[in-house]
Amino acid sequence: MKRFLLGLASAAVLAVASSQAWSADKLLNASYDVGRELFVEVNKAFLAKHPGVSIDQSHAGTSAQARAIAEGLGADVVTFNQVTDVDFLVKKGLVSADWQKDFPDNASPFYSLPSFLVRAGNPKHIKDWNDLVRDDVQVIFPNPKTSGNARYTYLAATAYAKQAFNNDDAKVKEFITKLFNNVPIFDTGGRAATTTFVQREIGDVLITFESETRGIRKEYGDDKFEQVTPSVSLLAEFPVAIVDKVAEEHGTRELAKTYLDFLYTPEGQDILARNGNRVRDAAVADKYKADFPEVKLLTVEDVFGGWDKVQKEHFAAGGLLDQTYGSR
Repeated sequence: MKRFLLGLASAAVLAVASSQAWSADKLLNASYDVGRELFVEVNKAFLAKHPGVSIDQSHAGTSAQARAIAEGLGADVVTFNQVTDVDFLVKKGLVSADWQKDFPDNASPFYSLPSFLVRAGNPKHIKDWNDLVRDDVQVIFPNPKTSGNARYTYLAATAYAKQAFNNDDAKVKEFITKLFNNVPIFDTGGRAATTTFVQREIGDVLITFESETRGIRKEYGDDKFEQVTPSVSLLAEFPVAIVDKVAEEHGTRELAKTYLDFLYTPEGQDILARNGNRVRDAAVADKYKADFPEVKLLTVEDVFGGWDKVQKEHFAAGGLLDQTYGSR
């Protein structure tokens, strides 16, 4: 319920933020759909160190967020879950081409992976990706056309299929088509998909970021849901960037950098880890090591040849995603 209410509150904040005048002591952070609870904590800690500053949040699928910024949403910073959505803003002249050099770890202070959430007792005995294409399983994840979260699900499932079928393209496409056909509803973002699974009780398994599966299980209890970590998943880096054009117009560049730098501090990393994210700081990662199951993490670079190639082959108009999604 808290997750659902925060979704409504985020929409209200966005409406207010979009109509207010801007100043050098106020930021708008456009973020990914399931990051609401995380940034409530991040912002509270940051504001405690910077009195007089205010931070507004906007949450939605990051592809939708990127388009909104291109169309005029005045976000000073982005905390996205997909590199291609930041690169979209680069092409629109809103973010500098070398944005990944502005912060450590290629401007990715934390990371996650697509994980499964099933109902208590795991009645359908779902253990890995191959279980998701069975005729008796309904799968919930958002629309990959609008959600970076869902694009990672699509890529992780594809990576698994490539491994399982020795890169047989026909069998990989058949596997992904079966997976898509098992999705009864394609919501626009990750939080809406969570609501469909948790509140509306549709589906047998939810695929979303590990941080979200952990958060739901923590909020509702192990007597309601169980987290399942597949044998193989895909590294999902969470890129951050200053929206240069907006920050320059608002006079917020210095504050924007300070805000994103905070995510790399031990305090910021601890907040990220407490909220179910895997972090870069070695000491903090070791502190929470027991909370994160071991998993074979593949990368976009190793499996698909990098984000540029993924964008052209999978996500461009008429690409492999369109071919699979269109066959649904």
